[in-house]
Amino acid sequence: MSEHDKMTLQAARKRQLIAEGELYRVSIVHARANVGHALRPETMLQGVIHTVSGFAGNRVESLLAPGGFRLQALMPYAMTALSFIGRKKLVKPALVLVIVAAVAAGWLRRKH
Repeated sequence: MSEHDKMTLQAARKRQLIAEGELYRVSIVHARANVGHALRPETMLQGVIHTVSGFAGNRVESLLAPGGFRLQALMPYAMTALSFIGRKKLVKPALVLVIVAAVAAGWLRRKH
């Protein structure tokens, strides 16, 4: 192998390492952006709602179907309401209302 071939191989290897380093840095920036986006409250709330609707979606849709409602159609309204509750700092009163409604539903269920 001549000296020129060695220099050519070394230059090619150097370009390859530089390209791999650039790709690594870009992937780190991309990962940071993804984490930053995933930690936003709206995104976390949307993930929770998506998970809950995935688990209970069939049951909820079967309950809403006779009325003509679909969970996907109601989700924008639910997100708007939850966003309003969060912005106006009404989380505690909303939780109290949910607990009262759950207790009332349980009481009515036992009564009948």
